Amino acid sequence: MTTSILRFVLVAILLSPFSAFAQKLPPPETKQLQGPQNPRLGFIIHGGAGVITRGSLTAEREKQYRDKLTAALLAGYKALQSGKSSLDAVEIAIRILEDDPFFNAGKGAVFTADGKNELDASIMDGKTLAAGAVAGLHHVKNPITLARAVMEKSPHVMMIGDGAEQFAKTQNIELVDEKYFWTQSRWDSLQKVLQQEKEKSTTPKPKGLSENLSELPYNKFGTVGAVALDKNGNLAAGTSTGGMTNKKFGRVGDAPIIGAGTYANNETCAVSATGWGEFFIRIGVARDICALIEYRALTIQRSADIVIHQKLQKLGGDGGIIGLDKFGNIAISFNSEGMYRAYIDASGKPVVQIYKD
Repeated sequence: MTTSILRFVLVAILLSPFSAFAQKLPPPETKQLQGPQNPRLGFIIHGGAGVITRGSLTAEREKQYRDKLTAALLAGYKALQSGKSSLDAVEIAIRILEDDPFFNAGKGAVFTADGKNELDASIMDGKTLAAGAVAGLHHVKNPITLARAVMEKSPHVMMIGDGAEQFAKTQNIELVDEKYFWTQSRWDSLQKVLQQEKEKSTTPKPKGLSENLSELPYNKFGTVGAVALDKNGNLAAGTSTGGMTNKKFGRVGDAPIIGAGTYANNETCAVSATGWGEFFIRIGVARDICALIEYRALTIQRSADIVIHQKLQKLGGDGGIIGLDKFGNIAISFNSEGMYRAYIDASGKPVVQIYKD
């Protein structure tokens, strides 16, 4: 008995230093995102994704796109430099793109199957998680401005159709005649798609073959968006679109859906998406990217690539995103042939890109 007690005491004495040391060990390390103490200003925009291959644009048209993207980019970035908020910068840049017939938003909106232009937009404040969205508009010149009004001047997140436009009147937001949105190039695109549908209807389809993403015209894709990080460390994201050429039955895509086409949270990132909306909605693309940062401490680029090149692509979805994390790190990820995009790099210089390579 005495021997047993002595052995027990001896073992306890020998182990006690290690036991005490173990109790002093810090808890398991949690992987943290690394970044500067004071985030730099960040700004990035996009003008839509799709089959945009090198050589598909004339030199003159490519220059026009680059010039227009540069103008919107610099306008938003200068707003940030002057002390304006990330929300201001996002709205300023998107309004410029909405006013330009080159992009599928506002003035350049595509036509629905019944020959109308239907506009959608959304915006989100990363500081408060407040958000505003509008869909099915026919007369609002700048949908992004109405989306912001819904966020700031109403208790709601989303308004649609006539009700949204009625609210626009109460906020003195500019309304225009539907003719304002008519452009020859968009009208010609609708006629081309209608002709393709007519030809397909008279061509026997192999038994068991159903229409899928690869069979649908890629010129249906198009959206504009912006994400920003201001001097106070506040993130914001916004997206605006004219939808898809030949869309039917009041279809709404991802652009006005918070968490799908637009998302911003100061704790993680801000994202604006473009592409085949139905797939973006199913996955909740924008929110999913931010969630990977929040829960797995991944970088924003890695998070975006997982969602776009793995999750989205697995479903058969095409498109891409632009994003900024809370430190001002930029992410661009797309699985289409190209995406109109522009950003301010770490040295403060504008970078404009169109193609994949």
